[in-house]
This record gives sequence, C-alpha cells and structure tokens, in this order.
Amino acid sequence: MMFAGAILFILIFVLLTPQCQAFLHGSADSAVSFLNEWAPFSYVLLGILLIGPMVAMYLMHSWPKHEVPENPMAKYRRESPSADDD
Repeated sequence: MMFAGAILFILIFVLLTPQCQAFLHGSADSAVSFLNEWAPFSYVLLGILLIGPMVAMYLMHSWPKHEVPENPMAKYRRESPSADDD
C-alpha cells in the first residue's frame, strides 16, 4: 500500500491513452449489446447482483445483537471472606 498513490497517478495517464479508451468503449458497447440480446434473463441477473448486497446489509443491520449469557455457576460461587466477619 506504500505506492498506492503513485500507482493511481500512473493509472490515470494510462486510462487517458486512445487505445485504452477505445478498449473500454468497446467493452462497454459489447456489455450493453449482451444485455439487450438476453433481455429478460440478463436484467433479472443484473437485478439479483445489484439487490443481493443491499439485502445482505439489511439483514446484518436488523439481526438481533448477541448477548453474552449469564454464567449459571455464578450464584454458587463462594464469596471471599472479609475482615468484618471477625
């Protein structure tokens, strides 16, 4: 993680090159055409992929908090003798 800033800085200039932009544009076009060709199934799959993490976050936030159970042997524990008992 030491060079994360330098790597991101270089990555910005790599993404500015025309070849990289053409590749990203072509990839986006092929993804959109794939979604349109498989229209009902691809949109259902995309919905599941997008809604799934939100449902998981909702379940994690609404899950009951864990409570540490009380020690059942605590009521049988002997109290330490005090100096007042003399």
